[in-house]
Amino acid sequence: MASSREPWLMLRLLLVLVFAVYKTTAFGEVMRAPQIEQQQEGQRQRHKNAYATMMYMGTPRDYEFYVAIRVMLRSLARLHVDADLVVIASHDVPLRWVHTMEQEDGARVMRVENVDNPYKNQPNFNRRFKLTLNKLYVWKLIEYERVVMLDADNLFLRRADELFQCGQFCAVFINPCIFHTGLFVLQPSMEVFKDMLHQLEIGKENPDGADQGFISGYFPDLLDMPMFHPPLNGTTVNGSYRLPLGYQMDATYYYLRLRWNVPCGPNSVITFPGASWLKPWYWWSWPVLPLGIQWHEQRRQSLGYGTETPMALIQCIVYLGIIAVTRLARPNISKICYRRTEKNISVIQAGLKMLAIWSILASYLLPSIIIPCTIHPLLGWGLYLLGSFALCSIAINAFMLPMLPVLTPCLGIFGVLLVMAFPLYPNGIIRCLSIFAYAFCAAPFLWVSLVKIMASLQASLERENFFPRLGESSPPSGFNKLY
Repeated sequence: MASSREPWLMLRLLLVLVFAVYKTTAFGEVMRAPQIEQQQEGQRQRHKNAYATMMYMGTPRDYEFYVAIRVMLRSLARLHVDADLVVIASHDVPLRWVHTMEQEDGARVMRVENVDNPYKNQPNFNRRFKLTLNKLYVWKLIEYERVVMLDADNLFLRRADELFQCGQFCAVFINPCIFHTGLFVLQPSMEVFKDMLHQLEIGKENPDGADQGFISGYFPDLLDMPMFHPPLNGTTVNGSYRLPLGYQMDATYYYLRLRWNVPCGPNSVITFPGASWLKPWYWWSWPVLPLGIQWHEQRRQSLGYGTETPMALIQCIVYLGIIAVTRLARPNISKICYRRTEKNISVIQAGLKMLAIWSILASYLLPSIIIPCTIHPLLGWGLYLLGSFALCSIAINAFMLPMLPVLTPCLGIFGVLLVMAFPLYPNGIIRCLSIFAYAFCAAPFLWVSLVKIMASLQASLERENFFPRLGESSPPSGFNKLY
């Protein structure tokens, strides 16, 4: 009796702890609210310069970029930048998001119509860049002397207001020949904006069909311009300049050396170009990518995780309930009996083997799909491992499998996370070699586990409680039940 009550007592204790954590988090958000309101009062005052970003709808990752924009806005506010924060938002952005950015993040939101992309039908066009030409609206912000235009994946390490001293157009070359439009400085101008729209109408050549190719083609001589060095007296320069690489430090530079070593310009801003699923706001970004934790640390200090917390709590409760129920129900689940069928028993056995293997695979895939993708990596990986263990327990009990072989992949994932998170690697090459060495050593264990699972399945299927022995009379039809 005591053993049967043990899971429920453990579950009740865990629920109390989780609820306490949630209340503490919520309380922390409430305590920060007056501070945010005080910051907003200062931010509502108009400045002569602005940091701007853009937001549009129509991609599978709209919410993730919304979160990323809010974190960037709040990180700039925490740096006490001497500039307005502007979001260029298309009209299809939900009003609740607009009000949140205005009222809670202190941003000025400019609603715009989507720019029709004339390159959308050209070969090799990436559909996710269809609306990136909305970035051209930044030249309409003529009430500001200078604007720093930003993509949502910029991570500020320090205040960079000296950028407002740059000229009419300034950008960073993270590629030897092509500047990056993830951060650039401009002087707003209606004449330039109208001319850009005219260039779109006449079909100006654009290799990628996005803002990167168009703006690079509009300022083709920037590579020949001098490097920008902010005047010590705080004056603003005229003309076009190349910005030092320290204002757009490509994250891949860090992954090679595991430290920043950018000698030109202050190490101010990190950018994360490349595949969208490797952006730093996803929970799997760390420790897979070492810099992911820095972005989440900025989010923890500014925005928090109040939105994802309820869903994570629900999933945690469900997983703990599954673990408790499967432990209590194990004596009954293992007594499932099947009546004899006229079909070939070997075919049924093969089908049940496939069902068991797919059940185990689903146990490791399903948690990664339903976890809130912008949750903190520590919570995300913890929830993933808990979910995999809970779902694996169903397969273990249903097919009477040995626990350790089924959970070997879970242990292997936990081990590789520790290998990737080890903080003392001298450089990225040693880190990669260590991960490959771990994978090489873990592969035999995975193979042995698979062999044991298949052997256990075969043994279970040949037992009398699954199929009667060949030659014996079949049990009555009513015998097909749980007893």
